[in-house]
Amino acid sequence: MNRIESELAERGLALPPVAAPAGAYVPALRVGDQVLTSGQLPFVDGALPKVGAVGGSVTAEEAYELAGVCVLNALAAVKSVIGDLDRIERIVKVTGFVNSTPDFTGQPGVVNGASELLGELFGEAGQHVRSAVGVVSLPKGTPVELELTVQVRAGE
Repeated sequence: MNRIESELAERGLALPPVAAPAGAYVPALRVGDQVLTSGQLPFVDGALPKVGAVGGSVTAEEAYELAGVCVLNALAAVKSVIGDLDRIERIVKVTGFVNSTPDFTGQPGVVNGASELLGELFGEAGQHVRSAVGVVSLPKGTPVELELTVQVRAGE
């Protein structure tokens, strides 16, 4: 088992199977030395554990945890393209979308669920740029959706 997946196992986490696309796109695509993912929902065993808007039927704490699930799904998509997560040189960008009530302004705290997990797994290479965007709805009623861009070691 590689280092990143060992780190996940120590936390009681594992990469899920790559979610099947819900439309005409691929889960991840390599372009040069980067891999970009499509938006990843927090599917667990093929289902969303929670639906609804953050600040309404979903708490910020629940959404924070779901952002971490989105990261696992995004890393699974990346692995499907590069074969080994240890080939990741840097996490470049996280884009998080938070299904929010109009008065909810804690989107950065929600997306921290993704950013902090990436920092724990990748250390300094996990430091990234980021957007945390509040939206009025997301596919299938999910509270959180996440896109990931990673840089892969040159020549690999």
